[in-house]
Amino acid sequence: MSRRRFYAPPSAFTQNTVTLADDEARHLRDVLRLKPGDEVYIFDGFGHEFRSTVSNVKRDMAELRIEAEVDPAKPESQLQLNLGVALLKGDKFDLVVQKATELGVTKLSPLITRYADIHLRDESDATKRVTRWQRIALEAAKQSGRAFVPEISLPLPFEKLEAEGVSVMFSERDGERIESLPAANSITALVGSEGGWADEEIDAARARGFHVVTLGGRILRAETAAIAVTVLMQHRFGDLR
Repeated sequence: MSRRRFYAPPSAFTQNTVTLADDEARHLRDVLRLKPGDEVYIFDGFGHEFRSTVSNVKRDMAELRIEAEVDPAKPESQLQLNLGVALLKGDKFDLVVQKATELGVTKLSPLITRYADIHLRDESDATKRVTRWQRIALEAAKQSGRAFVPEISLPLPFEKLEAEGVSVMFSERDGERIESLPAANSITALVGSEGGWADEEIDAARARGFHVVTLGGRILRAETAAIAVTVLMQHRFGDLR
């Protein structure tokens, strides 16, 4: 039987109890119709998961007793992958967030680039988008069995991204083969928009020590490229074997 999994932030935990609120509590009560004594599993988004027992169910809150910390439903990849993706229009970035979370990224960095598909109106616009993406990432983590929810940063200019580990820019031109990348357990991988990268962005990446890599001869949509890059990185350096 698959686990009945719920999310609660660290602030909802005490030494022996955890409280579910809002949507999580309503899902427990109204959708699954769980009652006191039923067993559930709670994860905190930071890699911890707990076997728990429902003790009290109210209108917009459920109280649970923590029985024991357990291994997450699915293990995390050994690869720390920061995926930087240029802002994409419509629901394309939503798709990237969902699939990248399922595939095990540890951080998502929305990038403001020369040819980004959308331009943010103001800080409020950026914050609303990130809040939406965080909800999508949480649901994807829950569905895929992860106890860790990727961090999603506020959109930032490509030049201000702090790269971690081996740094790779995937470009449709002027790149080396993926086989040339050195082995690593921490990677920052960048994917551009539908318009690709500007020449000065590629030059700036090389100046910062990025490997510029090209994926074969076909032209991919930006959201397809982001998902393909995640799969390739997890296959070569992570746990997707």
